Amino acid sequence: MDEIRRADLSGDPNCPHCGGLGYVRLDHPVGHPDFGKVEICVCRQNEVAEHARRRLYALSQLSELAHLTFEAFEPRGRIGLGPAQADSLERAFSEAKQFAENLSGWVLIQGGYGSGKTHLAAAIANKAVEEGTPTIFLTVPDLLDSLRYSFQLSDEPFQERFEQIRSAPLLILDDFGTQNATNWAQEKLFQIINHRYVNHLPTVVTTNLLLAEIEGRIRSRLEDRELVRHLNILAPDYRIAHDDTGHPELSSLKSLKDRTFGNFDLRKHEGLPKEDLQSLEKAFKVAYQFAEEPNGWLTLTGPYGCGKTHLAAAIANYQAGLGHPPLFVMVPDLLDHLRATFNPDSPVSYDRRFEQVRAAPLLVLDDLGTQSTTPWAREKLYQLFNHRYNTALPTVITTSDPIEEIDPRIRSRMLDTRLCKINAITVPAYTGKRKQRKQ
Repeated sequence: MDEIRRADLSGDPNCPHCGGLGYVRLDHPVGHPDFGKVEICVCRQNEVAEHARRRLYALSQLSELAHLTFEAFEPRGRIGLGPAQADSLERAFSEAKQFAENLSGWVLIQGGYGSGKTHLAAAIANKAVEEGTPTIFLTVPDLLDSLRYSFQLSDEPFQERFEQIRSAPLLILDDFGTQNATNWAQEKLFQIINHRYVNHLPTVVTTNLLLAEIEGRIRSRLEDRELVRHLNILAPDYRIAHDDTGHPELSSLKSLKDRTFGNFDLRKHEGLPKEDLQSLEKAFKVAYQFAEEPNGWLTLTGPYGCGKTHLAAAIANYQAGLGHPPLFVMVPDLLDHLRATFNPDSPVSYDRRFEQVRAAPLLVLDDLGTQSTTPWAREKLYQLFNHRYNTALPTVITTSDPIEEIDPRIRSRMLDTRLCKINAITVPAYTGKRKQRKQ
């Protein structure tokens, strides 16, 4: 009653219970703890409920996100999204909806910009507020700005606001990782997250960061799988056009879109030795089988211009056509991409870039051996190969170097016949000239 202004108490003038007052006095005998108290009349309960709902929305800062509901979400994403990406989006939608129904534990939603993270987080918040759960929805930079502002006013407003956030029945922290990571900011965030972690208060965090990029103390809380369910959305930004390589900033595949199995030349017209033609035909068949069901590693060796890159690109294009875009990158370009992350102006961190490559569902590494063999380059390549070897992630490798000349640590992985198939193409470089037929 104290929060409702007197002017708002008017009820239905024709109400038989309150006669238009908007409230009724409870009928209790003297001595009863509720004697003399009043309550909202039934004629105003809907109005008061709506008033409370609006206050919750104001507290949650959701007024501009009220349209982001589960009903307005496309569980399979936009038209043209690959199956793997659409599946990840649908799983995230299903898990988020389930969380919204019971508000138990934490949810961490990871994905790139525009992938749908904020929509799902807002849908959870809108559902919770609709059910009457006080909810605070804040982007992390706004959260820190709010705390800084209240801190400047006086200690009391700051403590009040800080306690309101860290103890909210449901807290949603959107865009975690975009904040200014000063020591003060990190400490405040840790205090909020640690309090909610210790007390198991329902929390949703969205981020475009990898877990490895998050401050260690906070990361340790987010890695607790008993409390936190991880939703990883693979879908690209729905607001902008993308090619279908899945990694437009890294991939070399766009320039090789015309390299398919259908236009691969088996060179039977050139009069090449039978053994050479058989090596080319065998590599073609093995590459096609791998493209249909990527499993293990496939290494294609041979001289420049023999068709290795065409077959590797054909594998990548085949999988991209099925909606499973691989990462196709030339090894020298890959090392340049990694070096570029050390530039202070780089938009992406080294950890994030390296994780993109080493964890790619299908990785095609073209021209292994042409890169600068500095100690740093050798170490990065070994780390990449070793991770994919230990996790048995499908990988295609092309090289013009003899296997014996490759870094022995990498070579030992490539020679493991349980995981890797090596196909040597012995035909010479393709010249594009057809042998003249005898008249």
